[in-house]
Amino acid sequence: MNEEGIKGIEGIRDKSKPSLHQVSLSSVTRILGIDPGLRITGFGVLDKVGQKLIYVASGFIKTPSGDLPERLKVILNSLREVIEMHQPQLVAVEKVFVNVNPQSTLLLGQARGAAICAAVLASLPVAEYTALQVKQAVVGNGHAKKEQVQDMVQRLLELSGSPSPDAADALACAICHAHAGMGLGRLATKGMRMRNGRLT
Repeated sequence: MNEEGIKGIEGIRDKSKPSLHQVSLSSVTRILGIDPGLRITGFGVLDKVGQKLIYVASGFIKTPSGDLPERLKVILNSLREVIEMHQPQLVAVEKVFVNVNPQSTLLLGQARGAAICAAVLASLPVAEYTALQVKQAVVGNGHAKKEQVQDMVQRLLELSGSPSPDAADALACAICHAHAGMGLGRLATKGMRMRNGRLT
């Protein structure tokens, strides 16, 4: 691993992960979700087996302060390491939202470009979703807070601990792609509802 690059590998686990003999490899779709950011880029890997989602790995890539090209290089190379390590079949990336600060939007767009390049260099298809689409699909509320996304990701993937905010957003992007179009139906299967801004 790069000294400056992949800093946080989550230690959480899927509590219901099936053994290898229970899963046909041909039925597994491995998805890499990416939440791009110039300072911190989150990543999350999961397997889709039928309607079941199985957590594989997550974490974040932290870039050093300094020149923009070097920071983009860290994002690109670190994500290529993640792809090489986990061998996803496709990548889901969160789209850039228009910030009140145009400079921030441009920088975020360049970080996102580095993330997409990492996928393209590995010949992987890329799906793109807005933050609103991701939150709507995973939480059932397009304006959900980060804490709500973390909580729902932990519940849907039956994790033993809460993922970091950036990793949770990346996992949420992967979940959104895995269940594109299901939205609140996914919540219903888990028996969860929004009450006073909290998942119950």
